[in-house]
Amino acid sequence: MYLLELGGEDDGFAACEAESAATDVELVAPGLARATAITERVRNLAYTHRASQLVGETDANIESARALLSAAAIDHEGTVAVRARAVRETRISTQEAERELGGILVERGFSVDLDDPDHELRAVFSDDVCQLGWLEIESKRDFGTRMPTDRPFFQPGSMHPLLARALANIAGAREGTTILDPMCGTGGVLIEAALVGARPLGVDAQKKMVRGAVKNLEHYGSDSGAGAVRGDATHLPFPDDSIDGVVFDAPYGRQSKIANLELDDLVAGALSEAYRVASRTVIVGDRSWTDEAQDAGWTVENEFERRVHRSLTRYIAVLSR
Repeated sequence: MYLLELGGEDDGFAACEAESAATDVELVAPGLARATAITERVRNLAYTHRASQLVGETDANIESARALLSAAAIDHEGTVAVRARAVRETRISTQEAERELGGILVERGFSVDLDDPDHELRAVFSDDVCQLGWLEIESKRDFGTRMPTDRPFFQPGSMHPLLARALANIAGAREGTTILDPMCGTGGVLIEAALVGARPLGVDAQKKMVRGAVKNLEHYGSDSGAGAVRGDATHLPFPDDSIDGVVFDAPYGRQSKIANLELDDLVAGALSEAYRVASRTVIVGDRSWTDEAQDAGWTVENEFERRVHRSLTRYIAVLSR
């Protein structure tokens, strides 16, 4: 069993992404989840910070954590460090927790090395739960190096790489898969899909967006299998079932009109084409598109609302067929 330390404000969305790298993900407290198995893909998750081999679970106080660790079997050797974390509003002295739990490990014959330990014990307190676990994998937190304004090609409204990575993961991006964004814009989702090993393909109605997306992909070292072409999301130039997952951010604003199509017709057509070429799609918009998705044949697995600011809420639907 494994402890997952989640990030962000929406645990349901974080757990949905975590399912791309872990098995049987179950929320247990704010910011915490359990999983029966994990893969190395945890390193690529946006909203899971760490995965640890679970020692056990107890009440959210230091005395209970001490009792749990004292009774636990430990098969590790070498130096150790204890890192305690209080999630959100949980009131626990993390320094005291680290000192007390570290003392137990010293009593059991371990040497403490806070700078470069062989093993790290995680003690996470949230709500009325404390979970202890030996750290196995940390996600790579390098999203700040790929902010939209730092790319060779930038347009206002570009998606933050943290969210783009999560969407790509939920769509199935991993080594050996092909991920399509049929409204790719500047290529933010394509970049994140490429960085986790997938082959990214983009389509956009505007030439300048296609050129910019290609430039951005090249900048972040995407291989020759990547690409973007000018095209129509309602008539994709790909064979049936040739794509593993689709992600797209639908145009915002109910009065939007693109390629001489009303927005409703554009999105409905794009959902139908996505259904033809792939078995999984993630659609984002400033409104829910689940009715249109179901009309196109999709089953709605999940839907999330993520507030961006007072005048914008993103609706994210995870679709499968």
